[in-house]
Amino acid sequence: MSQTWSAGITAADFARRPNEGCGVVGVYNHPEAAKLTALALFALQHRGQESAGIASFDGVHLHLHKGPGLVSEVCTTDQIARLAGRVAIGHVRYSTAGGTLACNAQPLRANYRGGHIAVAHNGNLTNAEELAHSLEANGAIFQSTTDSELLIHLIAQNRDNDFRDALRTTMKRLHGAFSVVMLKDDELIAVKDSFGFRPLCLGKIDEGWVVASETCALDILGATFLRELQPGEAVHFRNGDIEKFQVLTPSPQPAFCIFELIYYSRPDSLAANRSIYQVRERLGAELAREHPVEADVVVPVPDSSNPAAFGYAREIGLPMQMGLIRSHYVGRTFIQPGQTMRDAKVKMKFNPVLDVLAGRRVVMVDDSIVRGTTARKIVRLVRDAGAREVHFRVTAPPWRHPCFYGIDTPTEEHLIANTMSIEEMAAHLSVDSLAFISQEALMRSVPPTLSYCTTCFAGRYPDGRPRLAPGKIHRTGVR
Repeated sequence: MSQTWSAGITAADFARRPNEGCGVVGVYNHPEAAKLTALALFALQHRGQESAGIASFDGVHLHLHKGPGLVSEVCTTDQIARLAGRVAIGHVRYSTAGGTLACNAQPLRANYRGGHIAVAHNGNLTNAEELAHSLEANGAIFQSTTDSELLIHLIAQNRDNDFRDALRTTMKRLHGAFSVVMLKDDELIAVKDSFGFRPLCLGKIDEGWVVASETCALDILGATFLRELQPGEAVHFRNGDIEKFQVLTPSPQPAFCIFELIYYSRPDSLAANRSIYQVRERLGAELAREHPVEADVVVPVPDSSNPAAFGYAREIGLPMQMGLIRSHYVGRTFIQPGQTMRDAKVKMKFNPVLDVLAGRRVVMVDDSIVRGTTARKIVRLVRDAGAREVHFRVTAPPWRHPCFYGIDTPTEEHLIANTMSIEEMAAHLSVDSLAFISQEALMRSVPPTLSYCTTCFAGRYPDGRPRLAPGKIHRTGVR
């Protein structure tokens, strides 16, 4: 029997919590901190389209505005004008297993004995259920079903008087992925987990500072990119300056999410000081060397596959043309809740260009196949447009294992590459041929200065596979 926590939220709700895979921003020591935060969130909109929010501190009060919708819908000019202060944090979010609940929009805010605090989190805590039950036993009352709320409760219940000591103690209890920005009164803190799963970069603007999930957020502000935060590192902005300290011991084998490079990050962002656009272009070239095919035209599945398709086409000596036109007013498909909505949005999202496709042998280049739902429908669109042959090429290896570190994927039985052979997948997708890049070619394409998490392809979980699968709960004595 589920135990009620607060506001009708149950432990079972929490176990089906969203696996945060979002975008975060923090601005410190700038007179227009909230406005800059909103601009940065526009650049990170691709990381989440369900909700957005900004918190600021004016020296006395912590202000917060958040809600469902895109940044342009939530962070209006009038709302931003009310967010006074020289320090602010922001968040964009998408929902996954936990469904769409207004209470899960971030930043999350609280008042406790140490002052005002607000938190914005990108990642996923793999021991969230264990922590939630422990906090519940100590009297915590939860206001959301997102694991990000655990950070506030852990800090609030900590006995250390020094905030940094409380932060260290809290972070040592967390397992999984977290790139976090925190607003504590007029101070800003940014923290990265010991594996460095999720990106978090540091920039300078005028007399102030910016931290953000990607460098494209710094570009829109005109901020100077300084560096990426390192695994286990924290930066503390206070008294008009920045202080670095180590909050966790870095893992001897860091694990930056390789899917950030393949698909998730914007192509105009940097990773290891290298353009993600160039990485994807090289992925396409490597894929063409491994899996060439006789065809007439290369067509990307827009937009994230455009650079890879260009690299494939250039390497194989074929023209690349936009055979599919994508609507930019419809969100991503594999991160949308509910299969019915996901299916409908495929038709809303892409429209074929008949002059490019009709009567031609088409090579389609995409960055991944997860469930296979989207790929199958796109192939049908291309077939219906008159393509004579359809060959599908993928710049990621077959995705066989779920990610528990912040990118929403289903369990093994719903991952098409885990239930079908390549030949069976090709038949299911109705393509003339299907090929994936090898893991060896993938690693040749990405910056060698980073160490990567390839769990989704290789099945090796850096901190051990979580005991519970996403979306399930096993309370003591109850299964």
